[in-house]
Amino acid sequence: MPMKPVIPVGSGKTLAPYSPGAMADGIVYVSGTLALDKETNVVHVGDAAKQTEFVLEQIKSVIEAAGGTMSDVTFNQIFLTDWANYAAINTVYATYFPGDKPARYCIQCGLVKKDALVEIATTAHVGKR
Repeated sequence: MPMKPVIPVGSGKTLAPYSPGAMADGIVYVSGTLALDKETNVVHVGDAAKQTEFVLEQIKSVIEAAGGTMSDVTFNQIFLTDWANYAAINTVYATYFPGDKPARYCIQCGLVKKDALVEIATTAHVGKR
């Protein structure tokens, strides 16, 4: 099955040549998502919880544009700039995955935007229920 870009209505610019999501054979791959406005400026500077919420809402919009829901998420890759924000990120994250939790990993690293505190990339299976 060919790959189909997934671009939610109202999406802003991207930082590089990529789509917010891509779907193939019922699997949605959501690109690494930062808390960026439509002009690629970081929002909620200094607030890891608010950035996490913003990121997860963006991810949710990609999955919904592909016909899925957050309960279809099977894997998350989480990147944070400081372990001091780990608890705040997890508190928000848990509200988006209240039932069975998807697999995930979390690493500390530098991110492409200086004020970004968290980035999440997601995989969801929406085509086969």
